Amino acid sequence: MAVDNVQYKDRLFNFLFGSEENKSWTLSLYNSVNGSNYTDPESIEITTIKEVMYLGMHNDVSFLIANEMALFEQQSTYNPNMPLRLLQYAGNLYEKYVKQNKLNKYGSTLLSLPVPKLIVFYNGTQEQPDEEILRLSDSFPDGADADIEVKVRMLNVNYGRSEKLLAGCKPLAEYAWLVEEIRKNNKSHDEDGMNSAIDQAIADMPNDFEIKPFLEAHKAEVKGMLLTEYNEAEQMELFREDEIGRASCRERV
Repeated sequence: MAVDNVQYKDRLFNFLFGSEENKSWTLSLYNSVNGSNYTDPESIEITTIKEVMYLGMHNDVSFLIANEMALFEQQSTYNPNMPLRLLQYAGNLYEKYVKQNKLNKYGSTLLSLPVPKLIVFYNGTQEQPDEEILRLSDSFPDGADADIEVKVRMLNVNYGRSEKLLAGCKPLAEYAWLVEEIRKNNKSHDEDGMNSAIDQAIADMPNDFEIKPFLEAHKAEVKGMLLTEYNEAEQMELFREDEIGRASCRERV
């Protein structure tokens, strides 16, 4: 299945945790990440930017809760440039927030803004720690006195990792289980094998999993998302190997 670069497509992570109908899962995820205990899913205002709505920019999941602006991104390939990407997403979300609330950023009154919380959920196959802080300043020359810093928490949500985080959010633990099962089932490592691997993983999912009825009700959409993600991950791995090869060639010159 080819990736459509014109129209934004949900991935399974944001389909599960970024939709209006699943706000209780979003809240559970937020509470687990932050150690909070909010109980009202309606306290969440989904603010995710969709590409077709906002000048070619989109992010995975973003929402307002209390006085915070949460930006959640899921990555199956390690990307050290997430601080730059999330800085751009946050800038667009703040611009949207200012316009919607009719705030005057040119006035003499200090604006009250929601506090950004930037999280990347990593579930790729490269070994990564349970938690890592990615910083925009790592992209600057050594010793640079920069006037901007961005910190992003990268959390490893592969099955069997970050035990406290996954224990605190049952839908996240179930999502991690599903991804792991699909990987184990995909023996042939092609699209036909991926199709079968998805079907088998959903069929084998325990009946007490909260996300199972949702996945079964949207099975065609879910398969399309997972196949798109699989193709994207394969393409990114080819790009990564190509970059490593070019770097090795430069070192030998």
